[in-house]
Amino acid sequence: MGTSTAIEWTDMTWSPWEGCQKVGPGCDHCYAESMNRWLHRGENWGPGAPRHAYGDSHWDKPRRWNEAAARTGQFRKVFPSICDPFDNAAPEGERQRFGRLIIDTPNLVWLLLTKRIGNAGPMLSAMFPGGAPANIWLGATIVNQTEADRDIPRLLDAPVSVRFLSMEPLLGHVSLYDWIGQRGGRPGLQAPPMIDGVFVGGESGRGARPMHPAWVRSLRDQCRDAKVAFHFKQWGEWAPGNSCAGNDLIERDRSKIASGFFDYNDIWMPSGPNAFRQTMDKIGKKAAGRCLDGRFHDDFPDTIAHAE
Repeated sequence: MGTSTAIEWTDMTWSPWEGCQKVGPGCDHCYAESMNRWLHRGENWGPGAPRHAYGDSHWDKPRRWNEAAARTGQFRKVFPSICDPFDNAAPEGERQRFGRLIIDTPNLVWLLLTKRIGNAGPMLSAMFPGGAPANIWLGATIVNQTEADRDIPRLLDAPVSVRFLSMEPLLGHVSLYDWIGQRGGRPGLQAPPMIDGVFVGGESGRGARPMHPAWVRSLRDQCRDAKVAFHFKQWGEWAPGNSCAGNDLIERDRSKIASGFFDYNDIWMPSGPNAFRQTMDKIGKKAAGRCLDGRFHDDFPDTIAHAE
C-alpha cells in the first residue's frame, strides 16, 4: 500500500487494518488473501482470524497525502484495498480511528467499498454521529443479479451523498434499471438515478472466470441512457476473441467453458435457439487490457473535482 497503485479507478491504496474473510462468489479468488499468503503476513484471513492493526507511521501517510492534495487543488482518491471497512471483525477501536482520519483529510476522497453493505449504514452512523462527510464514496460489490437485488437497496439506505457499484468480477448479466431508470433508456426515466457511478471489470489471477462482453455492453448502455458514470476497469484474465459468432466460449486450450445468448428481454440465458457464441482467449490481464469496442471508459461520479 502506498502512493502508487495498479488499480485503475483509484489514485492510492491505504487500509486501516489488514484481513478479511470470504462472504460471496466474488470472493472466490480474492487477490488480497493471495497476496497476504504470498507475503507471509500472518493468518489475517478467514473465519475467526484476527485482523492485523498498523502503527502510527502507517496512519500518518493519508495526512501527508491530504496536505499535498490541498497544495495542488486536486482531490486524490484513496481505496482501502486489503480490508472491508465494515467488517465485523475489525480490530478494537480502529474503525472509530478511521472515521476521525476521514474527517481530518477533507482533500482525499475515500472509496469505501464493501461486500457487507448491510453493515454500512449502522457503522457509518456510529463513526460519524453528525453525519457522514462529503469525501466518502460508498460502494457495494455486485457480481450478479441476485446480489444487485439484495444489496443495492441497502446501499441506497446508507447515509452518504455518493454511491457506486463495483461490478468486479462480473459473473453474469445484471439489470440496473430499477435503480437508474426503466428499460428503454431516457424516455423511460421516472426519477434521477440513485447510483452515481458503475465500475465494471473481469476477474484476473489464478482461476479467473471469463466475463461475457455482452454483460459489459449492457451495463455500458444502461449507464449511458441514464447518464450515470461508467468506468470499465479491465477485461481481466480473459479477452474477447477475434470472432463474435460461430464458436463456443472457449479457452485457448480448447476446453469448453460456457456458452449462451441474450433473449429479447436482454436476459442472459445458458442455452437456447437463436444463440450467439462468443470466443474468449485466456491471455492475461495486461494483454487483455481495458478497451471496450474501440475506446476506454474512464468516467467518475461528477461530484468532486477540486479541493478547497
